[in-house]
Amino acid sequence: MKKILLGISVTFAILLLPHVAHAMHITEGILPPKWVIFWFILVIPFIVIGTLRLKKKKKEVPGFLPLVGLVGAAVFVFSCFPIPVVGLNGMATAHPAGTGMSAILLGPFVSVVIAGIALFIQALFLAHGGLTTLGVNIFSMGVLGSFSGYFAFRLAQRMGFKLFWCGFLAGVISDICTYIGTSIGLGLLVFKEGETFSVAIMHSAKAMLEIFVVFMATSQGPLCIAEGIVVGFALTYVYKVRPSILYNLKVVKAQ
Repeated sequence: MKKILLGISVTFAILLLPHVAHAMHITEGILPPKWVIFWFILVIPFIVIGTLRLKKKKKEVPGFLPLVGLVGAAVFVFSCFPIPVVGLNGMATAHPAGTGMSAILLGPFVSVVIAGIALFIQALFLAHGGLTTLGVNIFSMGVLGSFSGYFAFRLAQRMGFKLFWCGFLAGVISDICTYIGTSIGLGLLVFKEGETFSVAIMHSAKAMLEIFVVFMATSQGPLCIAEGIVVGFALTYVYKVRPSILYNLKVVKAQ
C-alpha cells in the first residue's frame, strides 16, 4: 500500500509541476482517420498476446507483477523527456524509449503492453502524443522498440558478447528502430491514392528516409548511445547485486 501511495504521489507531483508542454511521439491531429484505424488494427494483436503472456508469467514467476510495475515506471519516465526535433515543424519530438530494457526483462509482448499503458497515460494526462496517434506510437515504441531490442540482445548473447555489450546493443537498436517506426508513420502521410502504387511508395520511402535522418542527426543519435549505456550498466548492476532476478527471468543462464 505504501508503494502504491508513493507512486500516486509522484505521479501527481509530476502532473502539477509547471512546465512547457512539448508534444511527444507523433502528435494529436497528424493522422487522417484511415491511418488511425490502420495502426490500431495493427497493434491490437500484440496487446492481446502481451496481456495473456502477462497473466501467465504472473503465475509462473515469483514477484513478476511488482517487477512489471517497476519496469513500467522506468519506461514511463524514460519516454517523458521531450527533445524538440529541428525540421519536423512540431510533428514529433525525440526521447529515450526504454522498451529495449523492458523487453529483455519481461519479454517483448509484455513490453508492448507496458509501452501502450505509458503512452496512453502520457496522451491522456500530459498532452504527449495523442489518443488518435496512440496506435502508431505503440507500433513504434512498443512493437518495433521491444522486438528489435529483444532480438538484438539474444543475438549478441549467441555471439558471445559480455552482458554489458548485449544490453548496450539492445538499447541502441531498440531506440533506432523506434524512430524508424515513427519515420514510417509520418512518411506514409505523403502516400497519395491518385498516384500509381510504385510512385506513391517511392515518395513515402523518400519522406521516411528524410525524417529518419533528421531524427538521427539532430537528437536521436546521441540519445540511442546514451540509452545503450544505461541498459548495459543496468543489466550489469542487477547481475552483480541480484543475479537470481536475471536467472528467474531467463535473461541469463544460471551458472
